[in-house]
This record gives sequence, C-alpha cells and structure tokens, in this order.
Amino acid sequence: MGPRSRLFVCFLLWGSTELCSPQPFWDDETERFRPSKPPAVMVECQEAQLVVTVDKDLFGTGKLIRPADLTLGPHNCEPLASADTDGVVRFAVGLHECGNILQVTDNALVYSTFLLHNPRPAGNLSILRTNRAEVPIECHYPRSGNVSSWAIQPTWVPFRTTVFSEEKLVFSLRLMEENWSAEKMTPTFQLGDRAHLQAQVHTGSHVPLRLFVDHCVATLTPDWSTSPYHTIVDFHGCLVDGLTDASSAFKAPRPRPEILQFTVDVFHFANDSRNMIYITCHLKVTPVDRVPDQLNKACSFRKSSNRWSPVEGPTDICRCCSKGRCGISGRSMRLSHREGRPVPRSRRHVTEEADVTVGPLIFLRKMNDRGAEGPTSSPPLVMLGLGLATVMTLTLAAIVLGLTGRLRAASHPVCPVSASQ
Repeated sequence: MGPRSRLFVCFLLWGSTELCSPQPFWDDETERFRPSKPPAVMVECQEAQLVVTVDKDLFGTGKLIRPADLTLGPHNCEPLASADTDGVVRFAVGLHECGNILQVTDNALVYSTFLLHNPRPAGNLSILRTNRAEVPIECHYPRSGNVSSWAIQPTWVPFRTTVFSEEKLVFSLRLMEENWSAEKMTPTFQLGDRAHLQAQVHTGSHVPLRLFVDHCVATLTPDWSTSPYHTIVDFHGCLVDGLTDASSAFKAPRPRPEILQFTVDVFHFANDSRNMIYITCHLKVTPVDRVPDQLNKACSFRKSSNRWSPVEGPTDICRCCSKGRCGISGRSMRLSHREGRPVPRSRRHVTEEADVTVGPLIFLRKMNDRGAEGPTSSPPLVMLGLGLATVMTLTLAAIVLGLTGRLRAASHPVCPVSASQ
C-alpha cells in the first residue's frame, strides 16, 4: 500500500493570534461564510521523497520573500528553479537527503527536517524587512505493510531489518559517584570501598531497548583474555562476585531500561604488586517489551535470603545461577574463548552487543593493611631501639677503656724511693 499523506505546517509570528490552519470564518459586514486562506507551508509526503510548497507571502503581510532566502534541512538544500511570476517556492528532496532525521517508533517511520527562512539584505542595503523563521516538518509512514506500490521481490530486504542492522548503538561503561549523580573523576579506591559502575546504551532513534550485562571479568591489563582474572558477572547476567564475602549486586529498580547499575567491592590480585585493575563487560540489548529470561537477565545473590533475585522479570530465571548453566549455553563467554571456540554469530553483531572496558581502577593500600604491605614498625619504636643501642655501645666502650687502663698499670710496677740520712 502507498497512500500519500499531507501534513499542513502552521506557525505563529509577531504574537499574532491568527493561525494559518484552514478553518472557516465569518465576514461581519457581508455575513457570508468564506473559507480561510490556505496554509503558507504545505508538505506532501510521497513514497520516496517529500515535496514542500511555500507561499511567497510567507508572513501574510503582502511582502513577498525571495526564494534565495529559503533552504531545507541541516544541509541547506536549495529550492527548485521557478519563474519570478510564480507565487510559490517548491522543494522536492529524497527522504534520506538534506540531512533528514529518521526516527523509528513502534508504529511508524518518522522523517523530520525543517524549512529555514534566513533573509539577507538586498543589494547594498543594510536593513531587513522580514524575520528569520524556522518551520519544523515531519512525515509519518506506517510500519505495517509495504510502503511501496511495487511488488515485493524475493531478494527485497524489509526496511525495518535494514534500519536495525544499520543503526549504530553506542554502549558505555562508566565509574559513578556513590550517589549515582555523576561520573567519578578520580578512579582511586581503598580496599574495602565499593566501585559504582553504570552500563548504558545510547539508542538514538532506535526503538526502546533494555540493556543487560552478560559477562564481566577483571584483569590487570585492558586485554580481558589475559591471566590472572576474576569473574564478576557470568552465566548471562549472574553477578557471581556477590557469592563470596563481597556485597556486589545490581541496583534495583533501574533508572531507565537502557541503563543498568551495579556495585563491586574493590579488590586486588594476590601475589601481584600492581595496584590497578581493568573491568571488561559484554553488554547486549533486547526489545524493551520482551520479558527477561535465562539468557537475558540481571541477577544478584541476596545473602539475607540465601537466594538469587532478578532486577526485573520472573524469579525463576535466576535459579540457573546456582547451577552455573543458564539457557542454551551454560558456559561463560570467557571459557569458550580460552578453549579456542569461535564466538557465536550473535555476539559479533556490533549493533546488538559489544565489549566495553573501564579502567584502570587504582586502589591504595591502607596503613594497617599488614597483609598487603608486610610487617612495618612505627617511628617511635624505631627511635627507642636506636637509643638503646647507642647506650649499650657507650657502656661497652667505657668498660673496655677501664680494663685497658688496669692492664697497663699492672705491667709497670712503681719502686719505693728511700731518703738518705
């Protein structure tokens, strides 16, 4: 089916109360019914292009605008050539031309642009008699059925599929402040702190999507396939780091479907002197109206109830987290990679999922963290030890000097002298 639809665009200038919509009115003097003036801007939404017709008396003041002062869209497309005697200016552009913006909704494809009237002084004059005006324009096409009147060929790709495969989604993983209000500027932590992480997908004009963290690992370098490593999220959305003595968990409820927040207790790798880690997560999206399942979920382990619970969806989708086998594939993405197995095609679909890395997260060891720093001595004890050593050294020196003097006196006896009578 391919019906043509018309969109009449009206605008208001100079504080006037008269809209340019085609509504009837009464003449008080003649008391006769007359139709109002046709709209100054008219848009015809065709199958492959949109046609814009602009009345040269754009402002209804009797002063005609110049066609050279009119452009269409962000790319400033010029109007079609016309005679000076024509009372209208026409544009005819393709749906994907002139910088037109496409937005995909549940029921329609919406192409939007704008008509710009940007007057310039004529000749050597430095004055203007008309205003700058911008008129928004939209064309809506229903998504149900084929918008072309031509027969569908076997090799024809549905437009919805084409848009979805070409639409570039932007995935991100950021460190946030404790109150989630802003991005954390300094990536430094102390052991015992919590890192607040926010995964997000920027959908643009895409249909609403729900974001999931499928898998997360922490490594000492940005390469997530290196060793040593620590798995934070596994089995398609199970935050397994919370099973240990940590309190890591997803934040519920979500602020928005395209955002997923979670906390991770800061740690470091034993027997390694490097004090930084990188966290790499595999993010993916599903339509927002799809119910979460074992392959698309966000589950945290609650120690108070000793069970797994989802951020949204049925409770039983998290039961597989305890078994370590969720959905069709019960093995983690990292395990498949380490065994040399190819990554499934769906994981290589750059528009639906992506690997993102945040880091380095730098942790600072505490003064009383003897396990990390090794045995240490406080400054007062050191000074006391040095003082005692000095006293003992001086005492020994005095004893040695005293013994040496006595030995010399014994080796040289003094003879008595007698006086003559």
